[in-house]
Amino acid sequence: MNDMRMTERARLMQDIKISARDVNVYYGATRAINDVSIDIRDKTVTAFIGPSGCGKSTFLRCFNRMNDTIESARVTGTIELDGRDIHAPDLDPVQLRARVGMVFQKPNPFPKSIYDNVAYGPKIHGLAASKADLDDIVERALRRAALWDESKDRLTASGTSLSGGQQQRLCIARAIATEPEVLLMDEPASALDPIATAQIEELIDELKENYCVVIVTHSMQQAARVSQRTAFFHLGDLVEYGDTGQIFTNPKNERTESYITGRIG
Repeated sequence: MNDMRMTERARLMQDIKISARDVNVYYGATRAINDVSIDIRDKTVTAFIGPSGCGKSTFLRCFNRMNDTIESARVTGTIELDGRDIHAPDLDPVQLRARVGMVFQKPNPFPKSIYDNVAYGPKIHGLAASKADLDDIVERALRRAALWDESKDRLTASGTSLSGGQQQRLCIARAIATEPEVLLMDEPASALDPIATAQIEELIDELKENYCVVIVTHSMQQAARVSQRTAFFHLGDLVEYGDTGQIFTNPKNERTESYITGRIG
């Protein structure tokens, strides 16, 4: 029995893509994240839920060091990607962001063609040896983002000419064109209509086959639909983390239950 437990633990450890320990985030003197520790599994959708201003997005931005771009922000604690400290002095944040892609709340395509939006990252990181290679990368990313059929005949058109839902899928294609291992999504459907939201959710379900996906969402229903693991944040604390079904049907913490049932939020 002990051997079985050890084997299961070893398997779970192998599945861990991101490991955070005792992470605090400060904006000036204000602490936004309080001693958060979490292990996030590979090829799984992990949802961060909680009321507005509870620290979900701040913590998400720790994983690709986006908080480094905010002058007043300071991060303490340890975050590892595949067992490597992402704050190690010899780790280039630009290279980290190629491995850890990000999709933001509002679609933000570059004022360039659909093709150039997707080709931008691979060009910067030298991932294509020729125009043919670049063409292949662009097509593959657009196919994975479920946008190829709608865009293949208009690749020279501006990315901003697409509908809101298409623009968000273009941003997903842009994020995955550098072949990241992790995809961070900060409320990726909150600016979209219900049909576009359903398309993004379907896409997220497919993306987990190839990526570790971490999504911040204000919608508990969305978290329940798309994620396998859910973390509930409240006032900067990670209150509870576990399988999505358990969090929504049998939460262990009173604060989680209060949020799920609408008593706080």
